[in-house]
Amino acid sequence: MNLVAYIDGASRGNPGESGIGVIIKDEKRNIIDKISGYIGKTTNNIAEYTALITCLRRVKELNLDSLTVYSDSELLVRQIQGKYKVRNARLKLLFEDVRKLLNEANFEFKIKHIDREENREADQLANAGIDSRFKIKFN
Repeated sequence: MNLVAYIDGASRGNPGESGIGVIIKDEKRNIIDKISGYIGKTTNNIAEYTALITCLRRVKELNLDSLTVYSDSELLVRQIQGKYKVRNARLKLLFEDVRKLLNEANFEFKIKHIDREENREADQLANAGIDSRFKIKFN
């Protein structure tokens, strides 16, 4: 099974009230899952990383061949691709969480940068997460 995911983190203020949005689709672009949640007061970059971690945790139990993640965060994408260094101490911890999840994964992983316009649905979910104040719970 090959899946694609669109992820986004939103922050109203930087730092400010923040949320995440994740949309997971199958090869035919049928929606498998949508995740929206509030993550408290934090920065936009932390929200972006939290969206990716949430996505990876959600799909880890599925029998995947590949996962391609699309994000409009150039920083996140380039850091995960190894093109940018991770300098912020908090982001380093989240980066290591991502690496650990990917090392445990039994599927091919790609992450790609897309324009904000192509990521509207994930952005709407992230903003709905802020509005809901419903906290994401990790297993």
